Parts: sequence; C-alpha cells; structure tokens
Amino acid sequence: MIGSLPKTALNSFRIRSAVPEDGDAIAAVHRRSMEEAMPYLPVLHTLEEDRVWIANVVLPHQAVWVAEVAGRVVGIASLDANDMLTQLYILPGYQGFGIGGALLDTAKAARPAGFRLYAFQRNTRARGFYERRGFTAVAFGDGSGNEEGEPDVLYQWTPAER
Repeated sequence: MIGSLPKTALNSFRIRSAVPEDGDAIAAVHRRSMEEAMPYLPVLHTLEEDRVWIANVVLPHQAVWVAEVAGRVVGIASLDANDMLTQLYILPGYQGFGIGGALLDTAKAARPAGFRLYAFQRNTRARGFYERRGFTAVAFGDGSGNEEGEPDVLYQWTPAER
C-alpha cells in the first residue's frame, strides 16, 4: 500500500493538462522527486521559490501535464516552446506503475516531430528510462550549462520512420 492507497489503484491514474491551481502540487512533486532521485544535487531554491517559478514561468509558458491517482497529483511533465522536455517527475512510491511512461507518451503525442531533454549523467535510472523509450544521447556536458554544475546528457527523441 502507498499511504492508504492499495497498489492496484495505481492502474487507474489519469493524465490531464495542468491548471494554475495545480502549481503548489507540481512544485511539491518536483522537489520531492529530485530529493529522492538525486540527493547529490545542491538545493539551490526554497520550496516557495519553486512555487513562484512554477506559477510564473512553467505554467504560463509551457505545455504541462499532471498524473493523478485518487485526485492527488503524483507526476508531472512539461514541454517548452523550443521542444525541450523540461520536467518529468513522479513521486517516490508511485514509480514503476507506468505513470512516467504515460506522461512521456503524452509529450510525444504533443510533439510528434520529436523533442529533446537533459538528464544528469549520474541519474542512471532516468537515463535508462529514456533510452528504453527511444531516446538517443546526442551530447555530453561538463555541468557548465546548468545551475547545479552537474555533468549532463542531452537526449533526442525522433519518431521512427514508417
């Protein structure tokens, strides 16, 4: 069980477009997921700064989707206008049930010509997730291009030719 939710209930998650009222939940998923998956990253912003960034930058200027289980936001994804997946985070405990794959499929449907994303080189779990879903590493960075200073990988997804 996850909290009071049986794991079988995770099969009934739903994906929907985010609305401004989701801002706090999106910020919480973003922060909690990063803390769990990448404890080696420096904490550069407060939760309140994250909330302001989500409300003023992400929600108004990106395509954002949330995954809900029993009315609770448990996953997020966003694509910016430059065909960059800027976020794909699933709360710990809700991973491994297809939620991340469903959010990624939603992004692929929204950008059928393809898009890019960055992952940290040390985040082998995320890298494997993307590689299993057709993403190709196209560049490796030394960390000078991100605020965390952490070496990263640029991935590209382009749909297969039919």
